Amino acid sequence: MLYGNILTPDGWRLGEVHWAEGRISRIGGEPVDPEENDLPRILPGFIDLHVHGGGGADVMEGREALATLARTHARFGTTRLLATTMTAPDADVRRVLGEIDAYMADPDPRAAGVLGVHLEGPWINPGKLGAQPSHARPGRLEELDALCALAPIRLVTLAPELTGHRTLIRHLGERGIRVQLGHTLGSYEEGVEALEHGACGFTHLFNAMTGLHHRKPGMVGAALAHADYAELIPDLLHVHPGAIRAALRCIPHLYAVTDSTAAAGMPDGDYRLGEQTVTKCLGGVRLADGTLAGSTLTMDQALRNLVALGLSLAEASDRLSRYPADFLGLTGLGRLAVGAPADLVVLDPRLQLQAVFVEGRAIRGDA
Repeated sequence: MLYGNILTPDGWRLGEVHWAEGRISRIGGEPVDPEENDLPRILPGFIDLHVHGGGGADVMEGREALATLARTHARFGTTRLLATTMTAPDADVRRVLGEIDAYMADPDPRAAGVLGVHLEGPWINPGKLGAQPSHARPGRLEELDALCALAPIRLVTLAPELTGHRTLIRHLGERGIRVQLGHTLGSYEEGVEALEHGACGFTHLFNAMTGLHHRKPGMVGAALAHADYAELIPDLLHVHPGAIRAALRCIPHLYAVTDSTAAAGMPDGDYRLGEQTVTKCLGGVRLADGTLAGSTLTMDQALRNLVALGLSLAEASDRLSRYPADFLGLTGLGRLAVGAPADLVVLDPRLQLQAVFVEGRAIRGDA
């Protein structure tokens, strides 16, 4: 049981949240404005749909690395995540998918829950790699079916302009896999067409895609004009605060991700990102040529950044919990309600983490 200001789907309540066998059993109390007291703020656990690493470990290193990064991000309030792969040779992608599947069958109870895989590449444009290694290529239906047999793929990032990808997008949708457009040189028209064929989001909006120009609106223009969902990295380094505010006005269910690397939660130094070496310095992660290469962001800092931009705590919480859950169709997650998993974060009035619970298990703190 926890007592404090509880963010429910119906608004804030001052009272108690109880759970049993990992699920919320009761929420009591009266409506409240949390700004009127100094009691803890109790929010749904954060859900991060784009995680490459953390705690010195990279997803592409396999099962033990996945356990390390899932424990690391749990310390910062992430209670569920998607293990996100890098563009790599086919054999490496297959290997790591098998290891993710094995980990999910026997997960670390001290860690954030792994919901499945975000396949970021190799079906991206080789002219817009960002920090992805140079193994990009068009996808094939038989390849997709083979990969889906290895692990639960929930989300795929691809470039819609590549040959055969209109068919691939439709096929992914038929399998219940969400498609985001990213690492793309595609035009506004190609973005709109991809949405019409079943794509439903955009990967790290503004980054690694064609930008907005008033006579050539690009993939960013397609997102701002037509998207219901898109992910964005609110570390205030990848995207200017003004651009974040524009996206918040245009995209109803814009949600936050970290795109975190092995450097998240670690001191400055060199780390792995797939087959690349990246350097953490001055709050960012870059390749040797200065290219941004993922982030060191954690979800608790993402929450504070969004609030600093002017969002209410409740709205910022939705963009870290409810919207990413809804994007995946997991409407039982990302909210504090009777019957939902007891995934909770507890913050003080300054929005500093006090405690984290995954299915009722205390991961951090003793609130």
